[in-house]
Amino acid sequence: MVKKRIVLKFPTKLVDQPVIYKLIKDYDLVFNILHAKITPNEHGLLVLELSGTKENFAAGLAYLKNIGVEIQALSKDIVRDEKKCTHCGICVVVCPTLALSQDKDTKKIIFEASKCIACELCVKTCPPRAMLVSYE
Repeated sequence: MVKKRIVLKFPTKLVDQPVIYKLIKDYDLVFNILHAKITPNEHGLLVLELSGTKENFAAGLAYLKNIGVEIQALSKDIVRDEKKCTHCGICVVVCPTLALSQDKDTKKIIFEASKCIACELCVKTCPPRAMLVSYE
């Protein structure tokens, strides 16, 4: 079983197509939408947690690439600017998945991208704007 968080970027021509339905029906994949931004006649963006058998997962991703959907691993889109981070801890308080935590000894903020669901709460609350989430 494969389970990954990915970012799908849809070109204009696919925004009104049942792409995710096809992943379910034809490739037996299970998905959880973590973030979505669809603009009719412009573009689409989905952050998904996608899972299925290794073979179906690979076939589903091949299908997406073949029709022109850009695929990225979620961790590539989430960064923290270490130079801007003051380690104030405000992001830790708002993080619903505990992807952000504070080291008890050093008081430094630790970011575990694998736990992040890209809810953007840390981005909105970070005073020095050290947390950056970019899908586009």
